[in-house]
Amino acid sequence: MRVAALYDIHGNLPALEAVLRGVRSAGVDLVVVGGDVLPGPMPRECLECLLALDIPAQFILGNGDREVLAAMRGGTSDAVPAAFREAMQWNAAQLGPEHEQVLASWPATMRVEIKGLGNVFFCHATPRNDTEIFTRRTADERLGPAFAGVDAAVVVCGHTHMQFDRTVGSVRVVNAGSVGMPFGEPGAYWLTLGPGIALLRTRTELAQAAARIRATAYPLAEQFAATNVLRPPTELVILDAYAKVELT
Repeated sequence: MRVAALYDIHGNLPALEAVLRGVRSAGVDLVVVGGDVLPGPMPRECLECLLALDIPAQFILGNGDREVLAAMRGGTSDAVPAAFREAMQWNAAQLGPEHEQVLASWPATMRVEIKGLGNVFFCHATPRNDTEIFTRRTADERLGPAFAGVDAAVVVCGHTHMQFDRTVGSVRVVNAGSVGMPFGEPGAYWLTLGPGIALLRTRTELAQAAARIRATAYPLAEQFAATNVLRPPTELVILDAYAKVELT
């Protein structure tokens, strides 16, 4: 089995469309969507695009999806910064009851047996929750408790929007990066598994994508187009910022 892992799409339909062209070219048997399809500028369009895939797909819930689901049910989380609450409510308003049922059905984690790799465990952030932050720089001794008891050869995660491939104890841990909100060079990041692991970046038509996003009614459309599509923060800037909040 050959698997594509797509994480942190964040409603960026142009990036998702570009990656799906690569997915089809790669001849994968299964797409694992690793959380945070939402929120973003084109939430309904991204969700419906993925649900209509002609390739088998399985989904896990990310913290962004979970917060949008809570907003759809009338909840407001203190975990969502005040500056983003209007955008979160806007995302919730774009979706209907059928989308609520879909989001509510997604598990927090999943496992897939992949030839050449063995048992692969998919989570959004770490095996124990969907919000913890760690990077390629985080010390092994700090990560040990987060991966304790994980009976898998490989763990695939996302959440921090930066790819890496490292080992924690005896477990190979790979971050798929972000399809829709990358940190580092512009583009759409994802990976394939089976029989090896390939970290991939799909180049996108940035100006065209930014224009499509700016044409939406998303409250943060201009900010998203400028800082998540055209000029993402550098990896070094984000690594320094994340170092202050590791495993929180």
